[in-house]
Amino acid sequence: MKGNGAKIFFELFEAELAVFFSVLVFAVLFMGGSAVAAGKIQLGMSAAFTGPSGGLGVELYRGSMAYFTHLNQNDGINGKPVLIITRDDKYHPDPAIQNTINFMHRSDVKCLFNYVGTPTVTRVLPLLNGYEGEKEILFFPFTGAEAQRQGPYKRHVFNLRASYQQELTGLVNHFVELGLRRVAVFYQADAYGRSGWSGVRNALSAHGLFMVGEATYRRDSGIDDCMEEQVAILQRARPDAVVCIGSYAACAAFIRDARNMNLDVPIANVSFVGSENMISLLLREGKKFGQDYTRDLVNSQVVPSYEDMDLPAVREYRHLMDTIPVPLPLGLDGDYHSLRYSFAGFEGFLNAKVMTAILRKLEAEPSLGLMGAAESLTGVDIGIGTPVSFARDDHQGLKCVYFTTVRDGKSVPMTEEQWESWRK
Repeated sequence: MKGNGAKIFFELFEAELAVFFSVLVFAVLFMGGSAVAAGKIQLGMSAAFTGPSGGLGVELYRGSMAYFTHLNQNDGINGKPVLIITRDDKYHPDPAIQNTINFMHRSDVKCLFNYVGTPTVTRVLPLLNGYEGEKEILFFPFTGAEAQRQGPYKRHVFNLRASYQQELTGLVNHFVELGLRRVAVFYQADAYGRSGWSGVRNALSAHGLFMVGEATYRRDSGIDDCMEEQVAILQRARPDAVVCIGSYAACAAFIRDARNMNLDVPIANVSFVGSENMISLLLREGKKFGQDYTRDLVNSQVVPSYEDMDLPAVREYRHLMDTIPVPLPLGLDGDYHSLRYSFAGFEGFLNAKVMTAILRKLEAEPSLGLMGAAESLTGVDIGIGTPVSFARDDHQGLKCVYFTTVRDGKSVPMTEEQWESWRK
């Protein structure tokens, strides 16, 4: 653990230098000022709303705003509406840093919320560590990376979702139990991809195994990019299964080219991929090439399936998404087609529910402060069968991992029969 922590610290040292001088310019401006504008509570969200990963930020925002809109229609937090101020970072670190500086400069931003992506969140962490006050807290980033879960930054971040290490341990354990011991990795060449790479390595190491092959791609690669070189690299390793740690457009391109080149093994993705966006691209490519690219896929997820109508939160989420019109962030035009339901949207919805519980706690006991209110949250029922709790030494609210596959063009829960069909 100390070794991993040290590695993460030194990896982030460069990021601290990158933001140091920008931060200095604004330092005096950040001190003082109320975090809540009169009559409303505003949360700052920097995320990818455009580009190859834009669908993730849009759907996360839409899920959160469906809940907050419903909350605001019912008196908000003691009459105060909860709003999200959005800024597009296009899944790039530098805009995320600038967006965060701007949020911290604004006295009307309560805290940071719903950030998307490891490359962006990792670079923002030094900013959170640099100042005192409520605005330095980041709630519920859409990333399972370890950096914000370890020192020196874990104090400033509250995570609702399980970590990538937990997701990848679950995937690898299933593969190994089925006799699929030769696991290769396709990953994004940045902090996100390396975080997942490390998670696969650690999970395999627990079984006395190692990765048989690895191939990378550049962030911002899309569905029109060719991944044949990466497929060829992994083919030479003769894998039993491939784990992808990437964005939906790049992973869809890889899956397409893998199937076209007869790499016919199970292919897994982690939650960040955005199942619905990836499936949509695979169906489109399948029509173009006359292939079924959705076969033999498995995704790890950090929230239950939005098809599970036995869960109260699922019923509430679907009802609000069907009845509350949520505008696209940043005035996005009609080029983006919103999803009716999605895992990212459901996660955003749950993020908003927990954020509301924290804000209600703060409203009832102002002396706690925002961090104290969050850390005092215990056993909150959000309607998924698993209560949410935080503590001073535990800023992760949920630890559950779920698995889905694709059937009839939709993301559905993985069955034992599906797992067993891959037994070697």
